[in-house]
Amino acid sequence: MRAGVVVTAHPGVEDLAVQAEELGLHSFWLNDTPMVHGDPFIALALCAKATSRIRLGIGVTSPALRSAPAAASAFASLNALAPGRIICGIGTGNTARRTLGMRPTTAATMENFTTALQNLCAGRTIEYREGDRVRNVRFLHTGAHANTADPIEFVVAALGPKAAAVAGRRGTGLISFGLLDPTAWQALHDARRHAAHETPRNPDSRMDSYVVTALHMLDEDEDPRGDAARDATGHIVLSLLAFAADTAADAHAFADQLGPEEREAVRRLLDRRGTTATAPDRHTKLYPNYLERIAPEDRDLILPSLMDTLALVGTHNDLRARITTLEQAGIDELLIQPVIDPPTEMAQLAKLLT
Repeated sequence: MRAGVVVTAHPGVEDLAVQAEELGLHSFWLNDTPMVHGDPFIALALCAKATSRIRLGIGVTSPALRSAPAAASAFASLNALAPGRIICGIGTGNTARRTLGMRPTTAATMENFTTALQNLCAGRTIEYREGDRVRNVRFLHTGAHANTADPIEFVVAALGPKAAAVAGRRGTGLISFGLLDPTAWQALHDARRHAAHETPRNPDSRMDSYVVTALHMLDEDEDPRGDAARDATGHIVLSLLAFAADTAADAHAFADQLGPEEREAVRRLLDRRGTTATAPDRHTKLYPNYLERIAPEDRDLILPSLMDTLALVGTHNDLRARITTLEQAGIDELLIQPVIDPPTEMAQLAKLLT
């Protein structure tokens, strides 16, 4: 299995990209969450100039954040800096929209956006619509400004069959956050495969599968539920609890699918942040420090059940066994999101997969 890393955009992130490349990692990704982290396109441009081999991804952007022409311009510009090394991740904007207090877009809108980006980034013309006005648009000046000659890899963010079907129809890869269940991956691959039969695709398009998680390799006799393990995986667990808290008042609330202990953690999180599941400003309380190192006082929310479900914690042999199972489920690349000591965690990942 290949290995990669996902981090947040910040000054100096290009140094991490250089280290990832030197370690032999396959890809380096940045989140696109505008009101939480820095701008990933600016940061990834610095990474493109500082590296020569590693693939560079946005994981993920959304039609709810950027218009297709603006997004295509950004990706084609990156492709001019790092020809053939760019990965365009696309999703409904589940996190990026919720951090604005808004709902994510639909799978259908995401599919239209994906189609438009694929065509524009390949130098083709699309119909661009704003209200009742429709115009044909394409890049008017390519080459040094915007590279539409070298291919860009496209991946769709999916946790369920609707988004996976979009990937099948558009001939793209899949990326999923915290999904370490081989059975769930089999369902995604089945949905993508079924949809792929409906639409002819470019046989040269990549359809790789990526999973984003956290990794903590235990020292000898280390407690797998200790502070170090909770700190290394807490950002992944808290992201799920924040989503459950944010949507707890919905008709089909995600929190209702959780067990009693997990639902209690959601309740404690809301109380601790001083908000409720119906407060219109709850996004301002639930998402600060999103996907960053957790505060020590929040360690009790990092439940072992969620650590086991969303992250990889174990000895070298334990981790190798789980990774082998994921590889057998059809996952091509393991992406970790390190927050404690990124250089060390990237080195552990590289060692684990060699």
